[in-house]
Formats: sequence, C-alpha cells, structure tokens
Amino acid sequence: MTVVDRWLLPEGVEELLPAQARQVEAIRRQLLDLYRGWGYQLVIPPLVEFTDALLIGMGRDIDVNSVKVTDELTGRMMAIRPDITAQAARIDAHSLCSDDVTRLCYAGSVLHTKPKSLMASRSPIQVGAELYGEASVAADIEVVSLMVETLHSLGIADITLDFGHVAIFRTLADQAGLSEEEETELFEVLQRKAADEIASVINRCIDDAVLGEQMLALSKLQGDVSVLHRAANLFAGAAPGIIEAIDELQRVAEKIQGRYPSLNLYFDLTELRGYHYHTGLVFGAYAPGCGYAVANGGRYDDIGRVFGRARPATGFTTELKSLLNLATSVEVDGDIIFAPYREDAEQWKQVQQLRSQNQIVICGLPEQNVNAECTHILVDDDGRWSIESID
Repeated sequence: MTVVDRWLLPEGVEELLPAQARQVEAIRRQLLDLYRGWGYQLVIPPLVEFTDALLIGMGRDIDVNSVKVTDELTGRMMAIRPDITAQAARIDAHSLCSDDVTRLCYAGSVLHTKPKSLMASRSPIQVGAELYGEASVAADIEVVSLMVETLHSLGIADITLDFGHVAIFRTLADQAGLSEEEETELFEVLQRKAADEIASVINRCIDDAVLGEQMLALSKLQGDVSVLHRAANLFAGAAPGIIEAIDELQRVAEKIQGRYPSLNLYFDLTELRGYHYHTGLVFGAYAPGCGYAVANGGRYDDIGRVFGRARPATGFTTELKSLLNLATSVEVDGDIIFAPYREDAEQWKQVQQLRSQNQIVICGLPEQNVNAECTHILVDDDGRWSIESID
C-alpha cells in the first residue's frame, strides 16, 4: 500500500467539504423547520441497532443492503442502519407508546452495502417524516403534501408524482393462489415492464382465465389520471380490496391536484416500490433531468407489530445530497466579517456583539491576512467601529 492509498475513501462513500457541507446543513435545518411547522417532532435514532429490531419486517432488499457487525459486548449481530423508517416505527410503537396520532421526522446518515442506482451514494443523509396511528386516506394526503412542500421549499419545480397501490397486485396474486416463488417471479417481470415475460408467466402460473386477463391488463395500466377510470371499469366486479385501492388513488389524486395544480400526476398500477413492507398507496417524486425518484414513500401499516403494537403508518423519505444538486432556493450564510488581529478588549466586545446578532465573525490571528471567504472587515476609526465591504 502506498501513502496515497491511505487517503482513499470506499467507493460510493464521500465527504462533504465546507461549501457543500454548509449547503447541506442549511437544507437540513430548513426542512426540519418545515416539518416542525406541520407538527412533526424530531427524533434522533442511533446509528447502529441489533438486526432483529432494525431489519425485521422491512423486506429482503433492506436486509441485503445493510452493513452488519458483531457487538463485542453481547455477541449479537448489529447493523448500521440502511434506512431510518424502521427506527421511527420502533420509537412510535415502543418508546413513545401513545394511542394518539404521532408525527415524527428525522435527518441522519445511513449506510448501504451497494449503491441503489448507478450514481447513488452508499452513505446518504436521509431525511423523512412519518405519521402513525391514522389509517385514513387523509393521512396519506397529508404526507404526500408534505413531500411536495419539501421539494417546493427548495425551489424544485416541474415535479412529477408517480402513484401506485400494492393492494391491487397483492389481491390478484392471492386470488390466483400463487406460490411465493410464482408471486416473486411475476413481481420481478412486472417491475421490468417486460411484456412478453409478463404474458408468459401469467399463462403459466394463473389458471383462472379472468384473473389472468385482469393481471395482464394491470401490467398495461400506466399513464395520466385516465388510468384510474380504465382501472375502475376493468375491476368493476373485482374483490373489494381492489375497488378500495382504486378509490383511494382517485381521492388522493383529486386532493393533490386541487392543492398543487401545476404538478404532473402519473399512475402506474404495477409500481410496487417497497412491495415487501408497503401495504397500500406508494408514491415517488421525479424532477427534470433526474432519472430516479428524488423522494418516495407510502403506507406501511402494522410494521410496529414486531415491536408489540401494530399501528397504521405512512411516510416518505428523501436524501439531502441528492437535493443539494437540485435545490435552487437554499438560504446559506451570507456576509462573513473579518476582524484583524488585535489584543484589544474593545474589539473583542464588538466581535461578540456582532456574533450575538447572528453575524459570522472570523478573528484574525497574528500574521493572518483576510480570509478569502470574508466579505467585510471590522474597522476601528479612532474608537468608531464600522463594518466595511471588501472589494
């Protein structure tokens, strides 16, 4: 190993230098203040937990994407959190243990074994909001609205919301009596939008002709709001769970379009993001020039069961480093004042007074010139203190 190698970071793991770190921190504060204004309380879960608490109920994808270590004190397996959602659910179900509606928010680093997409970070800074204890569509609408406000607050416009509902596929799969292996196979080809493979798997695995036709039609239900009208006609005599899912999508679409008329709404009824733990509505937000969802979420009822209390739950997450590349209206620190080095008690009082007014003041050291990032200088004109701009 050469000396240079010691400076390398693991692939997909990056550091934020002062300019970026300042912007990310500004975004973090801005969003947490936004969530607080909606009544969401901040929680700060630990970076590492035992795997049987952190990963249970979250699906195999989360499990394989978590970095695991052995706790030397107990010998039990721990994981560095790959997602904060389960931790928030544990806090709601076990630590807070309230029967009321609970709103929680968080912001913190997570770690993945592999990046989720080609350009994604393995060490994202995740921020999100979760709502517990309310099963109505109104809770989903609130969470979707807060996700939209998250992006709008950062100046991210021309947003497309992508909606799906896992109950439709899950109900059809249950009616068809698919085995776990068959359901997984069909799930995977649906996610790839592989038309020939979808038809082949349906023909091979679903004996009921009507269910087969409905599943095949489901694979083609993507587009604008007219998709919901087509789905309502297609599944008019289907199981109640499917009718309810389509109705929920329609109600959410109407309310969100009414609140945000400029949004583009897209519906994909085979969008099964987080299928292994989501139980209802799922959604993602896309921005121009970005090939992945910049924020996503959905309903995941009863995840708290593993912690002793099953609770309705819905929420969303986004990632601060990704938002940094898209944000256009982030308030960062403005003027930076330089105070030349002086052993002067009066200058110190002036510096402290400025800092108490939320001004940034850098006190110079002996032989130190004005810092490059400074915009103003503190000047003493025979006892008269002033702040002058640095040309």
